[in-house]
Amino acid sequence: MYNEGFTLTSEYWQAIIHNDSSYDNKFFYAVKSTGIFCRPSCKSRIPNKNNVRIFLNAEQALHENFRPCKRCKPNGLTLPNEEWVEKIKNYIEKHYDEGLTLDLLAEMCHGSPFHLQRTFKRLIGISPIEYIQRFRIVKAAEFLSHTNQSIKEISTAVGIENPEYFATLFKKKTGFTPTEYRKKNEMKEGYNNEFL
Repeated sequence: MYNEGFTLTSEYWQAIIHNDSSYDNKFFYAVKSTGIFCRPSCKSRIPNKNNVRIFLNAEQALHENFRPCKRCKPNGLTLPNEEWVEKIKNYIEKHYDEGLTLDLLAEMCHGSPFHLQRTFKRLIGISPIEYIQRFRIVKAAEFLSHTNQSIKEISTAVGIENPEYFATLFKKKTGFTPTEYRKKNEMKEGYNNEFL
């Protein structure tokens, strides 16, 4: 049976938005959109109120498949770095078309930007921003090969609002301008992302 948790009262909501440590261990809150649960005192970004679920203890949140926040460590434990980085990669791959920054990723994944940068680079070999850029270029190559969208539309679709910057980045990563890449791949079946 699906448990909606306990009621998010006005008192609990105020404790969350004011990071009130006097409520720690009285309740925990989970954020449905991130799959993470926190202590009320957590300094993470204030969640959308509609996405918040309340639990009286960490075990209830874990039982409902929420993961503990790396920042406030509501269960006294942390995720292994490998699992944390995998979660960040998954977030990037689902939200690559949004305005992602290192600070935003750190907040969404409940860690510090410094720790995120260092851990991601150590485990993946590139920075989170480089990973975002590469993923966007792969998606752009798919759009160039499989659609008739304009370069500007593709740029926006992959989360890069400035088409000139997009064209420069695409050429830097692939060796081709977007137009050259599209022409090169018109004759081929599928797209080629060997350059990534």
